[in-house]
Amino acid sequence: MSQSDRGLRRLAAGTLLVSFQGTTAPAWVLRELEQGLGGVTLFGWNVADPGQVLELTTALRGAGEPVISLDEEGGDVTRLAYHAGSPYPGNAALGAVDDVDLTRRIYRAIASQLVACGVNLDMAPSADVNTEADNPVIGTRSFGADAGLVARHTVAAVEGLQSLNVAACVKHFPGHGATRVDSHLAIPVVDVGLDVLRDRELAPFRAAIAAGARSVMTAHVAVPALTGETPATLSGAALTGLLRGELGYDGVVVTDALDMHAITKSVGLAGGAVRTLAAGSDLLCLGPVPGYDDVLAIIAEIVAAVGDGRLPAERLEEAAARVAALREWFAAPRPAAGEPGTVGLDAARRAVRLTGAVEPLVEPLVIEVDTPPTIAVGDVPWGVGPWLPEAEIVRVAPAAADVPGLLAKAVNRSLVVVVKDAHRHQAAREMVAALVAERPDTTVIEMGLPVWRPAGAAYIATYGAARPNAQAAVELLTT
Repeated sequence: MSQSDRGLRRLAAGTLLVSFQGTTAPAWVLRELEQGLGGVTLFGWNVADPGQVLELTTALRGAGEPVISLDEEGGDVTRLAYHAGSPYPGNAALGAVDDVDLTRRIYRAIASQLVACGVNLDMAPSADVNTEADNPVIGTRSFGADAGLVARHTVAAVEGLQSLNVAACVKHFPGHGATRVDSHLAIPVVDVGLDVLRDRELAPFRAAIAAGARSVMTAHVAVPALTGETPATLSGAALTGLLRGELGYDGVVVTDALDMHAITKSVGLAGGAVRTLAAGSDLLCLGPVPGYDDVLAIIAEIVAAVGDGRLPAERLEEAAARVAALREWFAAPRPAAGEPGTVGLDAARRAVRLTGAVEPLVEPLVIEVDTPPTIAVGDVPWGVGPWLPEAEIVRVAPAAADVPGLLAKAVNRSLVVVVKDAHRHQAAREMVAALVAERPDTTVIEMGLPVWRPAGAAYIATYGAARPNAQAAVELLTT
C-alpha cells in the first residue's frame, strides 16, 4: 500500500465509531486505533463498574486518540447504570419541573461520572420536541411538547455537560419527536412544512448551536419537504444545506447508529456510510451490530468511493479537521467536577405528581405491568420494589394477566399498580381499568408519560422510570 493509500485509509477509518462486545478492548480495536480509527461507542455490555470502564478507556487511549462515546441521557436511557438504572431522572421529569438551573446541574453531574470513567462525548441530550404522544422511540427522552421549553432545557443540558469538557451530542436532527415509527425498524416520516419544521423541530437545535454544542446527531427520519423519501442522515439538503448552511453549524456531525433498519434495509451499511459522509457527516456511529469484518468492508467502501468519485477526498479531510478540533477541545484544562450529591433524587421529588389521595398501606400488593422495552432503552431494570421491601411485587404481562386471581390476592390489602407508558399499550390499559373498576381505592403509578389515566384511582406520575423516580413515587405512598 502506497503512502497516499495509507493516508486515505486512515482518513476513512477516522470517521468511524465502532462497538464491540465485552468489558475489555479486543485486539482489533486497539490495532485499528493505532491506524487512525475515529473512536468507539460503548453500550451496557461494555460496563461492569466505573473502575472497569476507566481501565477500558485508558487502554483505548493507549492505542490512539479515540472519541469515546455512549448514550447517557439520564432517565430511561443509560449505559453506565444499565444493570441497575440511572441515578438521575430523564428529560421528561426535568421538563415537568422546568428549572433550567436544575437541568444544568443534572447534566453536570452526569458529566462528572463520564469524566471519572474516561468518556469524552455523550450522545445527549435529546432535543426532540415530542408532539406525538404515541412516539415509540422518544417519549420520556424529550423535555416536552413545547419547542420553547425543549430549547431552553437543551441549552442547559449542553452547558452542564460541556462545563466539564464532555462534548454534548444534540439529537436527533432535524427532529424525531413528531414520528410514530421507530427508526431502528423503518424510516419514520416527519410530514410537516418547512415553516413548521423551522419553528418547532429546529428551535432547540438552533438554540444549542448558539450555546456552542460540540456535536449534533442526525436522525434517520425523512422530511418530505426537505429530504423527499431520503432519511436526513443521508441527505445533503438536511446536513449541508440546512444544518451547515442555514443554521451555520460548523461542529462535528455524528450519525445515529447506521445499523438501524432505516439505513441497512434501504441502502445497506457500507452504502449508507458513503452516502452520509457525502451528505455532510463527520463521525459515523455504526451501532452495536457491525463487527470487525463489517468495519473493514466499510473502510474499503469509503476508500473505493473516493476512487470512483462518489465521495470527494476533501470531504474526508474536512471531517478529519473537525474531529481534530474536537480532540483539541477535549484536551483543554478541565475544572474540578465536585460531588453530584442528591441532585438526582431532589429533581425526581420535584417532578413527581399526585392526583387524588392515597391511604396508608396495608400489606401492599404491587402489580407491575410489564411492557416491552424499546430498542433505544434496552432492558434496564425499573419498578418500585427496592423502595417497598414490605410489599409483595408481582410483575405480569398484561395480555396474559389473571385479573380475577390478582384481585383475589389483593383482598384486604392495599393495591398498587405500576405501569410504563400505558397510553401506548392497549392490553395494559384494559388490565388496569379492570383492576380499578373492582378496586377504586387502587393507586396507579405511571412511570412513562402521563397521557392516560384510569378514572377514579389515585394517580402518581413520575415522568420516567429511573431509580430516583421510583423512590419519589414510593415516598408519596408512604409519607
